[in-house]
Amino acid sequence: MSRVLPKIHLVDGIELAPGRPITPTLIEDPRGSLTLVDAGEVGTVGKFGEYLHHAGFTFKQVKRIIITHTHPDHIGDLKALVRETGAKTYSHWTEAPYIAQKPPYDGPPKIDYSRIEPVEVDVKLNDGDSIPVLGGLEVIHTPGHTPGHICLYSKRFRTLIAGDLFFNREKFELCTPSVTLHTPTAAISAKRVAQVSFDNLLLYHGPSFIGDARAKVQELVRKL
Repeated sequence: MSRVLPKIHLVDGIELAPGRPITPTLIEDPRGSLTLVDAGEVGTVGKFGEYLHHAGFTFKQVKRIIITHTHPDHIGDLKALVRETGAKTYSHWTEAPYIAQKPPYDGPPKIDYSRIEPVEVDVKLNDGDSIPVLGGLEVIHTPGHTPGHICLYSKRFRTLIAGDLFFNREKFELCTPSVTLHTPTAAISAKRVAQVSFDNLLLYHGPSFIGDARAKVQELVRKL
């Protein structure tokens, strides 16, 4: 179990392959409900259930599922999670048609999306929208990795949930070009979030940074 900040968990125990963990974010709301950011790969719903159980929660407490972007390791088990939780789904409006597979996403990585169940997104987000979580979770449109990629920013907790804008596996870097639609646009998005005031950077691929994270992002963008 990994509660990294008050009210904020990184869901551990989920791997794309041995040694390749992914870490969705789970947020506790004041009235006992939960918000999940990203939905894992196909077949990982059981791992979410295990985490919730060990943390003292149930699927039915999950009221929102926010998707940062349409890649299969972020939407693979979205439909299964919706069935288990009854949660409302959220994504940037640009990404919503791809999640519904109207049309299927055709950017990198090239995969067969027919193995992923489509989902009609309930709430289509815009840049600057505020979701009533953590005192107001701001949507920051950060295209490049995909057209509608978003980051989520909590001013109260000085925390940025970065989706796949950055990777931190062998090293901390901008999203890998081989799985990114347009790397120069992703670099512009990284420069934008470097101007946001945050201390904590929560990453999906690789260890997150708790404390002094903005300096690491600013150092990275100076090299881009």
